[in-house]
Amino acid sequence: MRRHPRRGEAGGREVTQPSARGAAVGRRIGIGLMYGFWKPRVLGAWRVPASGPVILAVNHAHNIDGPMLMGTAPRPVHFLIKKEAFVGPLGNFLEGIGQLKVDRDSTDRKAIGNALGVLEQGGVLGIFPEGTRGEGDFASLRAGLAYFAVRSGAPIVPVAVLGSTERPGRLVKGLPALRSRVDVVFGDAFEAGDGSGRRTRKALDEATLRIQEHLTDHLKNARRLTGR
Repeated sequence: MRRHPRRGEAGGREVTQPSARGAAVGRRIGIGLMYGFWKPRVLGAWRVPASGPVILAVNHAHNIDGPMLMGTAPRPVHFLIKKEAFVGPLGNFLEGIGQLKVDRDSTDRKAIGNALGVLEQGGVLGIFPEGTRGEGDFASLRAGLAYFAVRSGAPIVPVAVLGSTERPGRLVKGLPALRSRVDVVFGDAFEAGDGSGRRTRKALDEATLRIQEHLTDHLKNARRLTGR
């Protein structure tokens, strides 16, 4: 898939913009795989803006959560994914479908520039705000989500993926049982900033608190709605 160079945020260096066409191909692959092996139930997808920049903030309890969202979201998604996943053929595949490699242990300016570039071009950025796989309860958020939201002005749509850890597969224990139901619940879009345009450390800390409140409320509502 062709990737487009652009002048980004990374110290004025030219960064390679992930392919929107590649992400669209990735969405089609995700649809085939997720609906082929499991039974996704998608609720509230209409809440994702039909056009313009948007950030999908997703809870993360299982490795399948990212691909599940890619196959159920109404628009192609560019996910920020840890660099450790970009190894060998898998790395080439992830880059080909427009996913973003990020070094979680440093200030990865190239990843920041690429992520902001996705939003500048009106695309969809997918983020696991907890930073890594865990309980998937939004209990601890990193500051990256607040930075991208405040810096770009893009709205955030909270997403709860539920059921991916309930029934492990018989043959592959690391995957949900085949044909089991996984719920993907989209919430109402919201703005992370306070309207002042400030991007100070205090403003980002305040934005992170607002984001966490929205995300935890959405997760509670999603669990109530799905019974999970």
